[in-house]
Amino acid sequence: MSQVKIFDTTLRDGEQSPGCSMNLREKLEIARCLEKMKVDIIEAGFAISSPGDFESVNEIAKAVKDCTVASLARAATKDIDAAWEAVKVAADPRIHTFIATSPVHMEYKLRMTPEQVLEKTASMVAYAKKYCSNIEFSAEDATRSEPEFLCRVVDTAIRNGATVINLPDTVGYTTPDEMRSLIEYVIKNVPDSDKAEFSVHCHNDLGMAVANSLAGVLGGARQIECTVNGLGERAGNTSLEEVVMAMHTRPDVFKDITTRLDTTRIYRTSKAVYTVIGQNAPLNKPIVGKNAFLHESGIHQHGVLANKQTYEILTPEAVGIKTNNIVLGKHSGKHAFESRLKELGYSLTAEELVACFEEFKVLCDKKKTITDSDIEAIVLHKAAVEEVDESESFILDWFDVHTSNFTTSTSTVCLKKGDEKFEGVSLGDGPIDASFKAIDNIVNPVEHTLELYTINSTSEGKDTLGDVSVKLKAGDKTYVGRGLSTDIIEASLKAYINAVNKMQAAQEK
Repeated sequence: MSQVKIFDTTLRDGEQSPGCSMNLREKLEIARCLEKMKVDIIEAGFAISSPGDFESVNEIAKAVKDCTVASLARAATKDIDAAWEAVKVAADPRIHTFIATSPVHMEYKLRMTPEQVLEKTASMVAYAKKYCSNIEFSAEDATRSEPEFLCRVVDTAIRNGATVINLPDTVGYTTPDEMRSLIEYVIKNVPDSDKAEFSVHCHNDLGMAVANSLAGVLGGARQIECTVNGLGERAGNTSLEEVVMAMHTRPDVFKDITTRLDTTRIYRTSKAVYTVIGQNAPLNKPIVGKNAFLHESGIHQHGVLANKQTYEILTPEAVGIKTNNIVLGKHSGKHAFESRLKELGYSLTAEELVACFEEFKVLCDKKKTITDSDIEAIVLHKAAVEEVDESESFILDWFDVHTSNFTTSTSTVCLKKGDEKFEGVSLGDGPIDASFKAIDNIVNPVEHTLELYTINSTSEGKDTLGDVSVKLKAGDKTYVGRGLSTDIIEASLKAYINAVNKMQAAQEK
């Protein structure tokens, strides 16, 4: 069997997507999910880009033991120095350096001649090689580069120590046939191509990132660069869950090709990423969307009842979606709760377990039936709200809302901070608007805008939990807050307070 390595760049390219920034704690949480899912390489960030990025790359390099940890670096000594300083503590560090090779990039962005690009490739790959043996070189905009020149660049990179050669479709321009042909052409025409692994990094501007990556594998690439949920610049990157499950589902096409990825952890990792960035999977998102394994058409339902293979080419269990949703109840103990969490793939500290179990017991008094989705929501919600120091933050004490369709809504909110209590009241265009304004009157936060407000149910039934996400923007930073309750107004207030606390804490640093 030939192994295709999964290079995950959710924490670097994915985080560059507008509205998808993550703090250190969130990045570490996602890195642990990726490690448990057994991706081969985690690109933890772009170390030179900011002190915060350097810190996150370094902390991930310290924490992760079962994956290669990489940092991106331009073909410049300062970038490479910073990348090495950040990843050198990793169990298996990698420096990933790149330079553009297409005519348009060389002329207008780099303002360099092809010969200068060749010289820079040689010197910077060799410079990175003095730090570690694991060096990846990317020819940015490879799919719009002149093939003969691209081969010269790749040959230069390999001769100077590159062990992985990445040929990116940087702007999502190519097609599957072209990508396969390009990989085959470069491997055939570079003398020492057997001394390096070839990789593809495809963007999704024309909706072909997954198809192009799979074509690259058929052409000889043995590393796919992708992100969880397809996050990334513009229209995003190759979706990890889609490209992996395509190979997993079609072994007849991808003969003797395998990955080491634990596919049963895909759903949980996807959900964790969506939770961190305050978004939800589109209903029709392949593999992880709510409708991915649902059948409403009568013809489809009849076929699935007779034999699932009529309309299901893969099972929900294969990606970690449990089909038996009904689990614990109000009489369940902490041991049973912990056991169920482990079945769902969560490993909590003793303190986290106690906090989540308390939330679970409170929920049991409000709901007749507790589902796996409810339990997952409790765990993910706890991780989101515990990012701020509770002793230094505002928490909801009580609220009183009056609203109707013929009067202006009024909200009175009481918040606690330490031993002090603060009350605020406001009118608003509806109960949520009035409540958010009442909170602002208490906290007096920095100037900000409400970028996103969403409510989702965690399960079926009128007593379902309302899972609210709020995204605030102050300056060029965004802050995601989460709230969870069977009362959607309470969930909304908790989410807004959580986001405001994060925003205020960041401003005070």
